[in-house]
Amino acid sequence: MKGADIVVKSLEDLGVRYVFGYTGAAILPAIDAIARSSITMVVNSNEQSAAFSAAGYSRSSRCVGVAVVTSGPAITNTLTAVADSYADSIPLIVISGQVPEHKIGTDSFQHIDVAAVFGATAKKVVAIDKIEHIEPAIKDAYFLALSGKPGPIVIDIPVNLLQNDAMYHATPIEAHQAVYTHEAHLSDTQCESFFRLLQGAKRPLLYLGGGLNSKQGSEAIREFNALFNLPSVNTLMAKGVIDENDDLCMGLLGMFGTPYANTIIQSNDFFFAIGVRWDDRVADKVGFAIDAKIAYIDINAEKVRQIRNERRVDFSFIGDASIALNDLTRYAKTHALTLNIQAWQDEAKRLKRDRPLNYKKHAPLLQQAEVTEMLNTLIDEETIITTGVGNHQLLAAQYLKMKNPKHFLTSGSFGTMGFAMPNAIGAHYANPKATVLVVDGDGSFKMNMAELYTIGSRALPIKILLLNNRSDGMVYNLENVTCEGRHLASRRIYDVDFSALARCCNFTYAQRIDMRSELLTSLRTFLATPGSAFLEVVTDQEEILYPVVRPGTSYKDMDVGPYMRYEDA
Repeated sequence: MKGADIVVKSLEDLGVRYVFGYTGAAILPAIDAIARSSITMVVNSNEQSAAFSAAGYSRSSRCVGVAVVTSGPAITNTLTAVADSYADSIPLIVISGQVPEHKIGTDSFQHIDVAAVFGATAKKVVAIDKIEHIEPAIKDAYFLALSGKPGPIVIDIPVNLLQNDAMYHATPIEAHQAVYTHEAHLSDTQCESFFRLLQGAKRPLLYLGGGLNSKQGSEAIREFNALFNLPSVNTLMAKGVIDENDDLCMGLLGMFGTPYANTIIQSNDFFFAIGVRWDDRVADKVGFAIDAKIAYIDINAEKVRQIRNERRVDFSFIGDASIALNDLTRYAKTHALTLNIQAWQDEAKRLKRDRPLNYKKHAPLLQQAEVTEMLNTLIDEETIITTGVGNHQLLAAQYLKMKNPKHFLTSGSFGTMGFAMPNAIGAHYANPKATVLVVDGDGSFKMNMAELYTIGSRALPIKILLLNNRSDGMVYNLENVTCEGRHLASRRIYDVDFSALARCCNFTYAQRIDMRSELLTSLRTFLATPGSAFLEVVTDQEEILYPVVRPGTSYKDMDVGPYMRYEDA
């Protein structure tokens, strides 16, 4: 086969059905091979969006998304999406074309040192130097991306190797998978040590992270917690791991966490962190003042060692969170272990009931919080949400109650604006029967709004809810606190009717509203419309995101704003 056909046959053998990408000379042989294969190529508006779409495919499924791009600027365009995936532990494969081998290092047109570009932002960069290495590199990359702490793999292939001939060996997929299949289990002695801590606690709290954001992870924590009914808080990456409508699910913890999550953490005495990276927007708010014992399970050995050094960790385990939880559940059932924490459970329920989220409900202008709160009453549990980055993202995290894992897709660690639409495209192809709904702000939307063309031209049944406050709201709020109200770059003087762009891109439904009286009917029509739908809601530029725990402060200093005043506070 040609090297290009080896690339595609390797992907077919792995079960890859879709790739996302953009064409170019150095990758053209592979693109042509895809045209002659069973794989469908989704052509995005640029390479960053292609890699984001591939990541969205991964984030919303159990598979690895694949992006195929050309050399030079195509590679640098994918960098942000690769770094975003690395930060959030998302499996991803980027296959890039490269200049011919004899032109590497000669300042050739569109040549760039791929390994130098990605550095520490990829789990691994593979520069193919022999055609015989293409098949094993691609098959290994698929399982390496999924194994341990998942992450992105970049494979760079000189165009002459794509054009040359070699044997395709069809090595069994199982042989590559076996290399990366390792199950670390808790021993009975370790389980006994853990439960000694748990049973000695009166106010235990679960802290759930993205390491549980999978079907098996969600099932494992739900089965474990069915035995003990511990209150839980979660990171942005763990929305839906536990049903957020449950009375003991306190929701998002951190800088913009729910008032009840940020309150309950202040009085727990056993902090069980599972599959988390101790994000500074969460962990730095805790400080060292809370007198709680800590148990920590994570697959990232480096992170576990770091937390052991930084904090007094009473129990830790390096391994897959779902496997470890299943071990604990088995041990608890075998030994008929129980826990009497009724007073603590009642306290958690009281906090959630008595410290609800709130906003300026009688404001003259529509509030983003108001829109997301109403949206929560209209979507079903199978709806997949993608968000951009900004105030709308955190309001969606606060108000949209997810019931299932992998149904809330957002850029957590890297905070990448422009994330929402391309990720939604990948999520649609991974889940073609599900409703995929984008919740975006105008600042984040503009970053990759060319994906309106991708969605509209393909008539993808993706819904886009654009909350337009004519500003970068989160920075705008910050400027009011730190810059004496000066707004040089965060406010947009000239407004644009973005819904008109959606109409130009063949969206079935495209409307813009700014009246409260229009909101409910418009949302219902928007959600019910088949095909591509776009609803732009003009919102209050002066709306402030609350609660907030500002930098350098702790949870006890949480600012709940003027609309969340509690009698027991």
